[in-house]
Amino acid sequence: MTDLVRLEVEAGIGTIRIARPPMNALNIEVQEGLRAAAAEASERRDVSAVIVYGGEKVFAAGADIKEMQTMSYTDMVERSGALGGGCELALACDFRVVGDNARLGQPEILLGLIPGAGGTQRLARLVGPARAKELIFSGRFVAADEALRIGLVDEVVDAADVLAAARRRVEPYVGGPAFALRAAKEAVDRGVEVDLDTGLEIERMQFAGLFATRDREIGVASFVEHGPGKARFEGR
Repeated sequence: MTDLVRLEVEAGIGTIRIARPPMNALNIEVQEGLRAAAAEASERRDVSAVIVYGGEKVFAAGADIKEMQTMSYTDMVERSGALGGGCELALACDFRVVGDNARLGQPEILLGLIPGAGGTQRLARLVGPARAKELIFSGRFVAADEALRIGLVDEVVDAADVLAAARRRVEPYVGGPAFALRAAKEAVDRGVEVDLDTGLEIERMQFAGLFATRDREIGVASFVEHGPGKARFEGR
């Protein structure tokens, strides 16, 4: 893992920190660091939730344009699976918590390009095709209040409270039924990509599969004996 990206784990929450001053431009080294940190977090049993954090001043300014300028078509074919901007990195997360001074956008059109790391797809699914087209066609940035209003972000807090607010948001999942949470995420993420009947089948299979877990036994027994919300899950 690179010095520009590090994974810190505390109380079941992994924080992937991007540290490439001054603006956290996502060059190849940072992209590979993010890939490695995400892979490590996925494999560690002591990580129940992950926060991607860029520091107190900026999350990520976007792709490193100077580095991109020298890339050929074949370079981009090889790199496009990881190459992307700060907004696209945020869009890949389940939730987005931003400071009240944040600005978000997809300015690739101003370079004669389009978002190439999920921006056209994830943004449209999040805010709807018409809003996504307006943002992508214009390349404009939106302030935090507008981002919240259109559903681009989930929470706006004081700029100094972003990391703490992100931790508060994911803390309830620490110690939760890990495989059920994974199944719920998989069902939602895969379900929005397919027709309703296929989505319902994905849900049915995920639901049935959870009957093979120890947490399902614990959760049902606890509900019957003590009511909801009192189960102590084991994550298996």
